[in-house]
Amino acid sequence: MLRVVLCDPLGSVLFSYIEHGELVTNGDSNIEGIGIKRITDNFNGAPVDDALQVDDRSAIEMAYWLLREEGLFVGGSAALNVVGAARYARTLRASSTVVTILCDGGERYRSKIWNRAWLEENDCLPRAAGLEFL
Repeated sequence: MLRVVLCDPLGSVLFSYIEHGELVTNGDSNIEGIGIKRITDNFNGAPVDDALQVDDRSAIEMAYWLLREEGLFVGGSAALNVVGAARYARTLRASSTVVTILCDGGERYRSKIWNRAWLEENDCLPRAAGLEFL
């Protein structure tokens, strides 16, 4: 069975829209390029089965883990998707297949998630040695 799961940052309304049919925000995100507070025409009516939220710290931890362990230099959106995919996978049978999209590279994020001063200022300096943030 195929299921489409939306991974949404805190501060976006898409999670609450999928889960409760309401445009309500919860929390906030400082990562560029993700999160929205309205339903766009290209999303309206999309066949989404489930949704989950990912905080900035988890997305940033994943971005640094992916670079360190897999050599993948991704942006915040891709890292958020990987966190969501990994967390959702934990709810499925062991034989399940999970697919996600690495939708952006890290180059566009050099001023934020790949900038130590920004990370310190936003209390998001990566600390995880492994995947304990999942």
